Amino acid sequence: MTDDAPALEHARLAALIARWNTAYYRNDAPEVSDAEYDATRRALLALEEAHPALKVEGGITDQVGAAPDTAFGKQAHHVPMLSLDNVFTTEEFASFISKAARFLGLDTQSADALSFVAEPKIDGLSINLTYKKGRLERGTTRGDGLVGEDVTANLLTIADVPRVLDPAGGEPPEEIEIRGEIFMAKADFLALNETMQAKGQKPFANPRNAAAGSLRQLDPAVTAKRPLSLFAYAQGFSTTPCAETHWAYLERLRKWGFPVNPLSTHIAHVSDIAAYIEALGRDRASLPYDIDGVVFKLDDLALQTRLGFAGRAPRWAIAWKFPSQQAITRLEKIEIQVGRTGALTPTAHLEPVNVGGVIVSRATLHNEDEIARKDVRPGDLVRVQRAGDVIPQILGHVPEDKPRGPAYEFPTHCPVCGAQTERPEGEAVRRCTGGLTCEAQVVERLIHFVSRPAFDIDGLGERSIREFHEIGLIDRPGDIFRLHEKAETIRTRDGWGDISTRNLLNAIEQRRSIAFSRFLFGLGIRRIGERNAQLLARHYQTYEAWFDSMKAASLIGSDARLALGSIMGIGQSIVADLLAFFAEPHNLETLSDLHAELTIIPEESPQAGPLSGKTIVFTGTLHTMTRPEAKAIAERLGAQVSDSVSKKTGLVVLGEKAGSKAKKAADLGLETCDEAGWRAIAGLAPSP
Repeated sequence: MTDDAPALEHARLAALIARWNTAYYRNDAPEVSDAEYDATRRALLALEEAHPALKVEGGITDQVGAAPDTAFGKQAHHVPMLSLDNVFTTEEFASFISKAARFLGLDTQSADALSFVAEPKIDGLSINLTYKKGRLERGTTRGDGLVGEDVTANLLTIADVPRVLDPAGGEPPEEIEIRGEIFMAKADFLALNETMQAKGQKPFANPRNAAAGSLRQLDPAVTAKRPLSLFAYAQGFSTTPCAETHWAYLERLRKWGFPVNPLSTHIAHVSDIAAYIEALGRDRASLPYDIDGVVFKLDDLALQTRLGFAGRAPRWAIAWKFPSQQAITRLEKIEIQVGRTGALTPTAHLEPVNVGGVIVSRATLHNEDEIARKDVRPGDLVRVQRAGDVIPQILGHVPEDKPRGPAYEFPTHCPVCGAQTERPEGEAVRRCTGGLTCEAQVVERLIHFVSRPAFDIDGLGERSIREFHEIGLIDRPGDIFRLHEKAETIRTRDGWGDISTRNLLNAIEQRRSIAFSRFLFGLGIRRIGERNAQLLARHYQTYEAWFDSMKAASLIGSDARLALGSIMGIGQSIVADLLAFFAEPHNLETLSDLHAELTIIPEESPQAGPLSGKTIVFTGTLHTMTRPEAKAIAERLGAQVSDSVSKKTGLVVLGEKAGSKAKKAADLGLETCDEAGWRAIAGLAPSP
């Protein structure tokens, strides 16, 4: 691989996962199977482990879900709704136990004595229910993990959701977030689809989509007609503790009136887990609802608190996923789609087939190497598998007693504009060289520009962008802010009128002021996703400072280029993409045009925490906690943790036998403290 190859592959995988998150969590329209999603995410994590510089705090491997739909009110969770890491084998589960034990500083015997709660992993929609003084105040979806969609009115139509907590469970906290899964039973799903088909409506593909689509209705009356159920299983924020163990918490949920999965089990010893997995896997098909695995949670809540989270997932819980389900069908054709960066992505169109109770008809093939490796050709019988409820992955072709068609040839010219395609050395993706002369890229870039994480212009979605581009109203982003000059043309188009045109133009005017980070993301610069846009915006603060610095950074060895490369999380591949963007005259024209139309709001500093803005280095041996635990605490308090001392380091915590890092800190005149001082800074009780 070339020096840039890991970064290029990291960027490709991160972009795929970001797209799949949006499709699954926000659009209720998954694009890939659980197995393919898990495999891709594991490949991304392996890359970050092998190349630590690629790991960005708050990057895609730390993110959960997708941004909430603006059609619903937004509501922040007091405690983030994070996700779970997955394991698939006994060996992987043993590794999870070992990591938790090392974090806690436990020996082998103590680790074996850890007790867990096992819960079937329901295939539905995660929900957060907030109760104040025992009464339901609101209910929200997971959203992006930090902010969800307010679906309170819809939840009130579901009988399983208690409006008031039963006094039998004891006095509830002043305020508490109770979390669970909204799902649709298999029998209810089949009955609903029969009703929809009888009315000439399109049926749902699977119970998970049916549950998510039913709950996220703009009209609660529609939700009220759908047979939705709830299992409660977790706690978010609480003003006061309500249990010492997770098992006791589940029991309290039952007494408060929540349905809790009756198959949830307390497991006293790690050695008992394999038997539970085998039994549940055997009974899986006969259950009245879909499950795709088992969630194991450490029972002791005090240990859960100590373990905390690593990125997007807790260190005290894991999801053990069941094996995939498979079927055989015919590959009808391979279709190539062109994205906004010119990437050519192949999609397999399949003869519809039932895979584990789900009808599937498409699968992604990723790139030309994937097609060649699996040697799949149009007309082949292919074996497909699914681990969840979505589009499957193709495992390969199934031999037949007849000649196969010719091997699929990946296009050497763009199917949209006819320009040549090229595949840079070290990259897996072939791209169109047509640039902004390629209609697919122009339109896709405009669609990206108005997307929710970017300018988020109500009423200007993909359909309108394509229509306005086709009739010559918009060709580059700045044209959007001159659409008021074409109001009469828009007003006379089919589907438009006085009110819709006025609403669109008002929405555009509201976006003439835009946060710097959203502006950066909207430009669609390669590898500048939401997280990297935030990193750049926080570093440069203003558009003007960023623009001047990028121009200056074009000189090799300049202070501006060195400063760009030193931003934590901005690697050399990202630097190269930024400089390539600024080397194109038409991009500079686009920036100048937009700057004249917009007010770009300087980036606000992130919310202050006790250690916000400080880079902390831990060195030497700590005696009251493990090093990973100390780092996790520092990150929760807003600090960035580094393993190397530099003049930018804000604090060096000196454990026993601190060594060379202590000397370097002294030479640089940096602030230092011992372990007791660190505990005081972190607000921890003094060690006994």
